[in-house]
Amino acid sequence: MADIVKTYKEHHPALRFIGKKYTDEDRVDGLFGAKWGEWFENKWFDIIEKLGAPGGLDKGHIGYMTHGEDGKFQYWIGLFTPDETQIPEGFDFLDFEAGHIGVCHVYGIEPDVYCKECMCSDKLNADGYKIKPFGCFERYNYPRFCEPDDKGNIILDVCFFVE
Repeated sequence: MADIVKTYKEHHPALRFIGKKYTDEDRVDGLFGAKWGEWFENKWFDIIEKLGAPGGLDKGHIGYMTHGEDGKFQYWIGLFTPDETQIPEGFDFLDFEAGHIGVCHVYGIEPDVYCKECMCSDKLNADGYKIKPFGCFERYNYPRFCEPDDKGNIILDVCFFVE
């Protein structure tokens, strides 16, 4: 069982998200875990980090979920970087203007912390945040996500762009 243990608003400067875009066709057993494995195996995060990540949001690997202009689901893996970071060959990017995110700390064990976007958007709305229609992202923040507490629980940040 996973619970939201904290919500807050965080400011960010203009950002460039550098990563790779995936679609539903890239899922394995309904998830993108295999793609995350490729990222670590190929050291793609290291390539981006050398360019200047993080870019104004807490350090962490990002799984960004949105819909393209065609309305189809997109899942991006990558990092936020400063807004004019050069794009390495083989990567794509998205640019974001300065603004705010609403953050939910989802506390629990793996895999219970995943797929809590609806629960988090409901909580942010209940807490008075106005969510923008840009999608949302999972932020695998260090050390919250990587170092379980004495109960074996971790914290996954689920974030939405907000006004």
